[in-house]
Amino acid sequence: MSTGLFWFTNDLRLHDQPALWKMQSVDKLICVFCVDPQWFRPNGLNAKAMGERRYQFLYESLSDLNKQLQAVGQVLIIRQQTPHSALSELIEMYQVDVIGRSQHAGVYENRHWHLLQQQFPDHQFFTEVSHTLFTAEDLPFAVKDLPGSFTQFRKQVEDLPLPRPMSSPQQLPPPPGPMAIEALSSPVLKKSVFKGGETAGLMHISAYFAADLPADYKNVRNELDGWNNSTKFSPWLAQGCLSVRHLLSRLKQYEQQKVSNDSTYWIYFELLWREYFQWYAHRYGARLFRFDGIKNTRSRRCYYPERYQKWCNGNTPYPLVNACMKQLNETGYMSNRGRQIVASYFIYELNLDWRFGAAYFEQQLLDYDVAANWGNWQYIAGVGADPRGGRQFNIEKQTRQYDPEGEFIRRWQGDIDIIPLDSVDAADWPIMPPPRQ
Repeated sequence: MSTGLFWFTNDLRLHDQPALWKMQSVDKLICVFCVDPQWFRPNGLNAKAMGERRYQFLYESLSDLNKQLQAVGQVLIIRQQTPHSALSELIEMYQVDVIGRSQHAGVYENRHWHLLQQQFPDHQFFTEVSHTLFTAEDLPFAVKDLPGSFTQFRKQVEDLPLPRPMSSPQQLPPPPGPMAIEALSSPVLKKSVFKGGETAGLMHISAYFAADLPADYKNVRNELDGWNNSTKFSPWLAQGCLSVRHLLSRLKQYEQQKVSNDSTYWIYFELLWREYFQWYAHRYGARLFRFDGIKNTRSRRCYYPERYQKWCNGNTPYPLVNACMKQLNETGYMSNRGRQIVASYFIYELNLDWRFGAAYFEQQLLDYDVAANWGNWQYIAGVGADPRGGRQFNIEKQTRQYDPEGEFIRRWQGDIDIIPLDSVDAADWPIMPPPRQ
């Protein structure tokens, strides 16, 4: 009798789950997700890894996953511990033989995985790819030889044969007897247009491709707001409630049955951007979080507490930046164009250490993905994959181009509570004269 353990991470679904399919070879199976208490504590970059809205989306995704597992004879075990601590306890308690997971680009997740392998050298460990379109073997280059720019990457991979997604398993091996299931604390529910979970993600895919939206995507993708002005797949992709291979298969089906044009290609184009940053994270590991990035690029940017707080709260001198940040804080979402604008402002106008902005996005964004988030911030800051050495945007020009009538700014009240940028210096010493008596 063999017992397996499957560690869910950013793959909270049953469809297109090659690692979970492989687990069908064991007699008994434990399915587990680890909620690390450290996610909810302030880190060294003045943020938390998991904000309230992210936690709500995760909670909904885990609840849905548990329902899906119950339908195939399984149950999701939640452990509120570090992954190494939780998984090692379960391996010893239930005499687990086989431990499986999906490939993950995160340094944190891989560190725990390697610790487990060192602790249990005689056990069988395996990893399967489920978060990317391609496997490392599919790529026409070694991961260590990843092209230095997205354009070079795209030219080499965009015509590769696309792997077909796998179906959902109809039955899984049962758990090894009754198991204690920890109850997660319920989130403070906030109104959201996004609902976590595989069920909601698949419904969104069906609704999107049932409409004419894909055929017009390229024309509206730079809009700052509006449900239909972007695909909105990213939260479910980031948490793994949707498989990127399944999404691409639906896109190809749409092109075959309805229309194939520049807009439908552009959806694939942006999925390739996501793909590039996934392999970028695998290639560079912990260098994803370094101040000087992958290029050892030095700068004088630092941390100004007052400027940072005004950026976070949307109280800067620029109404467009304010509106984008208030949208993020209220919804957990921001358009791609908005993200580029506020990141550029953070780095080049406020002269702040880009990592603090990336960490705040990690806390707030429903669609936070370690590779896409930190890779994009490095790109804008000029310490990553951008061959131009950074992207600085003219905020006034961006306002005229993308919100010429001020509609977006008014909707998110970006033009109120505008106060002077600095009243203290970087060391919190006053720089404004005291008011007259």
